[in-house]
Amino acid sequence: MVDIARFASRGHFASWNGTAPLDTSSGDHTRHRLSRAGNRRINRVLHIMAVVQLRHDTEGRRYYRRKLAAGKTSMEAMRALKRRLSDLVYSRWLKTQRR
Repeated sequence: MVDIARFASRGHFASWNGTAPLDTSSGDHTRHRLSRAGNRRINRVLHIMAVVQLRHDTEGRRYYRRKLAAGKTSMEAMRALKRRLSDLVYSRWLKTQRR
């Protein structure tokens, strides 16, 4: 198991698990995409968590719908949800390890 202390921040954790967005901007268009790097197993678990959140009436589903209403595409909204779940996992893991 990985020691959560090896990650300086939730951003470092997101980079490790592949949910940190990569800038793919060009000209006036500011876009981000999911990284294909990182720990693919953890990324897959986060993806499954996101899909389950969307299937049920949860805070994750409401967050996803807010992103869609803000003009994001479904893929961009999913990327944002996965990153949010990554941050949640990081904070819970950090809290658990401090005990």
